[in-house]
Amino acid sequence: MIRLFINGLAASAGGGLTYLRNVIPHLARRENVHTTVLLNANLCREFEERSNLLLIRGPDFLGSRRRLFYEQTEIPKLIRRSGSHALVSAGNFALWNSPIPQILLSRNALYTSADFVRDIRGRGDYAIWADTLVKGWLARHSIRDADVTVAPSEAFARELGQWSGRQVVAIHHGFDAKAFHNNGTGLPDGFEAVLEGGADAVRLLFVSHYNYYRNFETLLRAMPIVRRRLQHKNVKLYLTCRLHSNSNPGNYRAEPAATLLREVRRECEVVELGSISYSALHHLYRACQIYVTPAYAESFAHPLVEAMSSGLPVVAADLEVHREICGSAALYFSRFSPEELADCVLRIVDSTTLAKDLSSNGLRRSQDFSWERHVTQLLDLAKEVVEARSKCA
Repeated sequence: MIRLFINGLAASAGGGLTYLRNVIPHLARRENVHTTVLLNANLCREFEERSNLLLIRGPDFLGSRRRLFYEQTEIPKLIRRSGSHALVSAGNFALWNSPIPQILLSRNALYTSADFVRDIRGRGDYAIWADTLVKGWLARHSIRDADVTVAPSEAFARELGQWSGRQVVAIHHGFDAKAFHNNGTGLPDGFEAVLEGGADAVRLLFVSHYNYYRNFETLLRAMPIVRRRLQHKNVKLYLTCRLHSNSNPGNYRAEPAATLLREVRRECEVVELGSISYSALHHLYRACQIYVTPAYAESFAHPLVEAMSSGLPVVAADLEVHREICGSAALYFSRFSPEELADCVLRIVDSTTLAKDLSSNGLRRSQDFSWERHVTQLLDLAKEVVEARSKCA
């Protein structure tokens, strides 16, 4: 039996939550694995302890600096008490003096993104710039401190390797289509009526909190172009966020995007649904026709797989990661070109054949992602680093 310790304290939104919500149950079903997981209080409530799964409720932090201090000082004590053989650090930063072999999961593309640096400096958001520089320095050194670093895609693994000077292993994140689509959770009250109100429109969907690197502005600028060229057809864009600074994780200022949104709404409809629980997302995908992502920085992008599994054609910014995940299930556009984004949407709207081809390609491609396979590869890697450490002892 191998005993794992997972540090999941950093998971608070987006891909980090999706990762732990899927990986922990799969580990709990493995009879030859004992897993100790350190989580924030809210996430800890979502799981039930089993004979081979121990949950540790971490403290509630006011900021990342306090969390990092806690991790470096307190986690080694917890690891020793747990008797674990290998540590999985799931939040981009490694334990500096891990008492056991350590696997670092690195999935934050902002530390290596020149586009992000240009964006935040252009916005004059120097606090985020400074924070990114400090965390980037820590992330780079974390790759050097860990026994092995894992990225969720081949493209991001290459990027991290070039950035850090160390070899990085790629293990794709997974997807469980049966669990995703068969979840019985319904949409919040009133949401079904909102979606039904767009039944006669071309319905576009973008699943994300508001932040700069998701590049909402390019998507919003594309909407009037689509509407004008559609002529007699309506178009609706559904967002799973609200463009208010206090309504999203992080310290991103949404006011400029909100101003742009008010201008866009003079010609077409954009619906701010707000946050939708992961268990109810499948309803939203099924109610839409095209999935769009203008993100200019990405390491995997779970919504792409969710959209493909739901049969939606995808329009994606032309990133290596997006091409790796979607392949022939998407049309790609230059990431800061609203004109090209609009062209891609219109090509799908104008061609039933193209839409069907993209949809069928996506359904096939989504089957290539498996949480069961991901966990197997992660466990194999854990056994390798434990054996390698024991040989050096």
